[in-house]
Amino acid sequence: MQEKDFVSYEYRTKTVKAKDQSKAMDMYEAFGWEITSASPSLADGITLSLKRDRRQKHKQELTKLERQAEEVFATINALEKEKTFFATVIAIVFGVIATLVLGGGMSMVMLETGSVSYLVGGILLGLAGIALCCINYPLYKVIAEKKTKQVLPLIDDNEEKLASILEKGNYLLRTDII
Repeated sequence: MQEKDFVSYEYRTKTVKAKDQSKAMDMYEAFGWEITSASPSLADGITLSLKRDRRQKHKQELTKLERQAEEVFATINALEKEKTFFATVIAIVFGVIATLVLGGGMSMVMLETGSVSYLVGGILLGLAGIALCCINYPLYKVIAEKKTKQVLPLIDDNEEKLASILEKGNYLLRTDII
C-alpha cells in the first residue's frame, strides 16, 4: 500500500474592500498563503479564504512580516481616505449653509406677500444661496486636490515600504536555509 504525503494546513479568512481585493491577494500570497475562495460580504467587502502549510519554513519571520505588511496596507488605505475626507466635510457644511441661505430667500418671498422690499430681498437672498451652491463643488475640488498633493508622497513611500516587505516575504518562501 502506498503512503500518501499528508499536509496539514492552517486556515484564515480576511475581509477586504472590493477595490483592494487584488492587492490583498498578492500580499497574502507573498507570505505563503493560497487563496482558496473569494466571496462577497456585506457593505462592499470581499472575504478571502486562505490556507497555508503548517510546516512552512521561516513561519515566524513570515508571520512578523505579514503583520508589518497589514499595518502598512491599513496606513495606505487611511491615507487614501484622507485625500478627500476634509474636503467632503467642508463641502457638506458649506452646502448646508448655502441651502439655508437659499431657503431663507424663499421664505422671505413666500411669507410677506404685500411688500415689494421683502420680494426683492428674498430674490436676492435666493440668488446668493444659488451662487453659494454653485461654488460648493469647485471648492471641494480645490481642497481635495491640495490635500492629495500633500498625501501622495506619503502614499508612495508606504507603497514602497509594502513592496519591500512583500519582497522579503517572497524571498523567505524561496529559500531553503533555516
